[in-house]
Amino acid sequence: MDLVIRNAHVVNGTGAPGRRADVGIRDGRIAQIHPEHAAGPRPSGRRVLDADGLVLSPGFIDMHAHSDLALLRDPDHSAKAAQGVTLEVLGQDGLSYAPVDDRTLAEVRRSITGWNGNGDDIDFDWRTVGEYLDRLDRNFDGRGIAVNAAYLIPQGTVRMYAVGWEDRPATGAELTRMKELVARGMAEGAVGMSSGLTYTPGMYANEAELTELCRVVAEYDGYYCPHHRSYGAGALGAYEEMVQLTRNAGCALHLAHTTMNFGVNKGRAPELLALLDHALDAGADISLDTYPYTPGCTTLVAMLPSWASEGGPESVLTRLADDATAERIRHHMEVLGSDGCHGVPIEWDTIEISGVGVPALGDHVGRTVAESARLRGEAPWVTARRLLVEDRLGPTILQHVGHEENVRQIMRHRVHTGGSDGILQGDKPHPRAYGTFPQYLGRYVRELGILSLEECVAHLTSRPARRLRLADRGYVREGYRADLVLFDPRTVAAGSTFEEPRTLPVGIPHVLIDGRSVIEDGRRTQVLAGRAVRGAGSRTTRQGVAR
Repeated sequence: MDLVIRNAHVVNGTGAPGRRADVGIRDGRIAQIHPEHAAGPRPSGRRVLDADGLVLSPGFIDMHAHSDLALLRDPDHSAKAAQGVTLEVLGQDGLSYAPVDDRTLAEVRRSITGWNGNGDDIDFDWRTVGEYLDRLDRNFDGRGIAVNAAYLIPQGTVRMYAVGWEDRPATGAELTRMKELVARGMAEGAVGMSSGLTYTPGMYANEAELTELCRVVAEYDGYYCPHHRSYGAGALGAYEEMVQLTRNAGCALHLAHTTMNFGVNKGRAPELLALLDHALDAGADISLDTYPYTPGCTTLVAMLPSWASEGGPESVLTRLADDATAERIRHHMEVLGSDGCHGVPIEWDTIEISGVGVPALGDHVGRTVAESARLRGEAPWVTARRLLVEDRLGPTILQHVGHEENVRQIMRHRVHTGGSDGILQGDKPHPRAYGTFPQYLGRYVRELGILSLEECVAHLTSRPARRLRLADRGYVREGYRADLVLFDPRTVAAGSTFEEPRTLPVGIPHVLIDGRSVIEDGRRTQVLAGRAVRGAGSRTTRQGVAR
């Protein structure tokens, strides 16, 4: 063997009780599992790692990641590698960087600067989904990337490409063009399609348009991953729309960062879970992901009503510069409840500025908009408007609107998986970017007992692998890829907090991808073992040459 992990408590991803065993790895795969007291000789290898007292599990799969540019710019990427994440799913919330033409690329870069930075440090030498995945594989002089990555076709970007920023139904020719872009992206390796239906321009798509695109996704054995139209007022109706839409399209559904937020939804998680159970029992193919925290994280501009964003970023800035239009925006946000804020009137004391692009605005970071406004003796909207204009729509926010009881009930569900929704940009990012997976294992398994250890590992490994249609990942099994994590169940914990969000976790001493150590004795190695993981329906997978 290349490596033998001895005396590990193997929790294999099935949900079954763990057992003590030696695990031998050869050529990047699990070659032998030798349970304690089994007959025959124990495996031997060139390297031996004594894992006494540690749990060995499959590598964790982050079903909702925003590392689309981070993986290209940061070879270390300890934010995820140190958590035990061995695969991330990119292209989330309907906005990412492929497929694009030159115009669309410039627009999408502006739109999600708050998520990924402006990209001035990136050579955008791709335009198609296949070219982006190839770029991941040949990054850092062909060495690859820190962890594996799969990709969702971003429906908002596709609409931006084919229709633009207009709030109207697509024409027949435009819909045909969008279907062609989705089909090509799926054939080139995407695992599905995402939407951000509270983000422009994706939110301008009606149900019929989304259904047609989902039918294309289904042809390639992919799944639809919507950030649906409301997590606040009307949340249950928004979930129901996605369930019915995908059933009509014959497409698998994965609900992104599934929450029941805002005061109107306190204690209403059982209603959502009953809706999902009814659909599952009727034969629907549904899964979901959550992060184990109550606040959300997005951009400040996302809170605006959708009509204010029609036409793209420059049009937003023009409207904000006009006093009469800005007052109309304020009235929608503070009185009526804008669709950008999920139909709920905005509460400025729940909106904390987490990052800005202009250093002179740095004193706003870590304060709510209401707090910053009080310090300046002005109304909150005046402060928010100034931030949006002076930072060119760049501010990111934490939105403190969640409910712990909803979080706990949803994470227990039979189709639940883990997703960080981790935005790595900003001066004070959400701690979920650095802490989601150890937070599950430390707080919700060891401290609170919400999930058993074996059940939680299954949520973070085999369940997402099944959703991604990965035939050789997600379990500790002979013949499977050696994407593995060793952690101490007595000490594993998130180090990141809202005060110190970039602190790395503790209790995860070893992480392997393809049998190569990316975390060794708690430290990041120089190994870049990550590659693009292409979808089951892609041309390369069908030809048997994809990872």
